[in-house]
Amino acid sequence: MTKKLIQYFQIKEHKTTIQTEVIAGITTFVAMAYILIVNPVILEESGMNYGAVFTATAVAALLATFFMGVWAKLPIALAPGMGLNAFFTYYVVLQLGYTWQFALTAILIEGILFILLSLFDIRESIINKMPATLKKAISAGIGLFIASIGLKNAHIIVADTSNLITLGDLSEPTALLASIGLIVTGIFLVRKVPAALLLGIIATTIIGLPLGVTMLPSSIVSLPPSIAPIFFHFDFTNFFTIDMLLIVFTFLLVDIFDTAGSLIAFAMRADLLDENGNFPHAKKALLCDAVGTTLGACLGTSTVTTFGESAAGMAAGGRTGLTALTTSACFFLALFFSPLILIVPSAATAPALVLVGLFMAVPIKDIPFDDYSEAIPAFLTITMMPFASSIADGIGFGILSYFLLKLIGGAEKRKELNVMIVVVALLFLIKYLFL
Repeated sequence: MTKKLIQYFQIKEHKTTIQTEVIAGITTFVAMAYILIVNPVILEESGMNYGAVFTATAVAALLATFFMGVWAKLPIALAPGMGLNAFFTYYVVLQLGYTWQFALTAILIEGILFILLSLFDIRESIINKMPATLKKAISAGIGLFIASIGLKNAHIIVADTSNLITLGDLSEPTALLASIGLIVTGIFLVRKVPAALLLGIIATTIIGLPLGVTMLPSSIVSLPPSIAPIFFHFDFTNFFTIDMLLIVFTFLLVDIFDTAGSLIAFAMRADLLDENGNFPHAKKALLCDAVGTTLGACLGTSTVTTFGESAAGMAAGGRTGLTALTTSACFFLALFFSPLILIVPSAATAPALVLVGLFMAVPIKDIPFDDYSEAIPAFLTITMMPFASSIADGIGFGILSYFLLKLIGGAEKRKELNVMIVVVALLFLIKYLFL
């Protein structure tokens, strides 16, 4: 069995081990397990059943990540995405007044369109035609975005009426625990302790017990709630409406560039780009993402997408699909051991996310900051991701500025444009001006 795993996932060729891959998969799961709670909380506000959404979230993540690991053989996990679930609830349902069944129908259409776009290599072309500088900036921007999520989850950074964000109260238990965890995990990394991120999460969780942040569960095992209240609940009565068209287009645009940005960053982090800077595994990865979205809609959850927290597993050494397969197995266990798994507080995973942000930001050193036609788009990409809380908008600002600066930069600069950049820039222009 061990030999078959080594051969199938090309463990030796990727200079890793089964133990490293398994630890990396667990690390990814622990870093993203919050989605099992947060997604049901958000979708419940649209009128959906909390317990059913919990089960749908776990099963959708389980299946999509399994396909990514076994078929695409990549160390990338998928689950219902943050941001898109908020758009689902707060805009489509609560603001426009449509039912959650209508919103799920839009997700289904989006997933089917994604499958077609992936089969015809349109999404793959977007990734491979992205300029090298923007690829590096996307990786760095996602690093800052992930770090900002960690800092906010830890209450180290909090909302502020005058400055938008400010430093939180570091004596508050959650912020204090996260700060301790950051130091502990940093020591593990400096000392080159194997599985430093995972050990940091475990150690921080234990330290949280006397601080009252980590709460022991009353039980360990529980059966997953029924998925029946939301399974295959679609509403096609408003299929041929302008609202449906705009909602599907928005879901498409955001998810395309969220996924493209994440895959570019992960490919760079795991050294999966070829000598031409292309990502040869992009088509399979994108198809897994598209199938995940379609299955997620059928199960009853919002758009399934590539998760940024996959970078935590890569930072722990994950390089093959065995990492994703392990994460998938963890989601399966979560269906039955959710009380035990979910005792890990956000303050314990926050240090890992902050340090993963450091790892993701490494390519910034290779950006040519002496060429302003490259530096300005890169800088906007990097800064807009955490400030706008959106990978897609970071890419949008980067591509739009890249297109405009190259266009007016003279004949030599215009030669660096390609059809993909022009088309994508126009799509983002339409989105920002009219949607």
